[in-house]
Amino acid sequence: MSERLRLMAVHAHPDDESSKGAATMARYVREGAEVLVVTLTGGERGSILNPAMDRPEIVANIGEVRRKEMAEARQILGVHQEFSGFVDSGLPEGDPLPPLPEGCFALQPLDAASEPLVRSVRSFKPHVMITYDENGGYPHPDHIMTHKVSVEAFDAAGDPERYPEAGDPWQPLKLYYHVSFPRARFEAISKLLEQRGLENPYKEWMERIDERDWPEWDITTQVRCEEYFETRDRALIAHATQIDPNGFWFAVPLDVQREAWPYEDYHLARSLVDSDIPEDDLFAGVREGVRA
Repeated sequence: MSERLRLMAVHAHPDDESSKGAATMARYVREGAEVLVVTLTGGERGSILNPAMDRPEIVANIGEVRRKEMAEARQILGVHQEFSGFVDSGLPEGDPLPPLPEGCFALQPLDAASEPLVRSVRSFKPHVMITYDENGGYPHPDHIMTHKVSVEAFDAAGDPERYPEAGDPWQPLKLYYHVSFPRARFEAISKLLEQRGLENPYKEWMERIDERDWPEWDITTQVRCEEYFETRDRALIAHATQIDPNGFWFAVPLDVQREAWPYEDYHLARSLVDSDIPEDDLFAGVREGVRA
């Protein structure tokens, strides 16, 4: 019997799937793979980052609005998607930082936070999982917790003695971390912008990258997906409370992005199959065992 390749992307909030790995997912969907986005929280405490959406009726119903936005983005990308049901922790600000809200996702015991994802892994049976690194990609408490939960689910889903009520065991074969903002990408785009005499909106961003105090993972895997950048952007815009269509995300013309850096980048964190590094395919080493 034939079997389709299956990819699971684990994210903290609605919109994360469209800002990290969206073009990769759209490519694999087009090529016939099944892709599931698991969104661990509802994004209820996310700030409204698009001035046009900062209205009382939106603020009052932010959870419902963000679910509708997620539904639209899911359709644009062609992926399946499910919520795990946890409550957004918010991004604490101030010095000292305030405590996280009682009952939020980031304060859950690891086993309680991981059980729904283990259940999803055993149900969907992904060959490959994508998530954030140990710093969450950036130090948001929900992103850091998403990393912990994803690693726990990757390790536990294949063990029948762990989470025995969460379904029949299934062991994913590869686990990747997003390398969402590698400096090399910004340098390549900046160089091309300069050659074309265009303004560089990344100058300040690159300075912030230099100042950050968390490590940048080596890129082991680059997926060419430039023809899906427009799809990625449409999915991003669907998250209207989070994404300003006139903002930073869209400041560089797509043709510049496609020429300078036609990839989305990943770090292979765990693998139970052999593949040659560097890779150009998340399913490298997996396809051989799966008859498409």
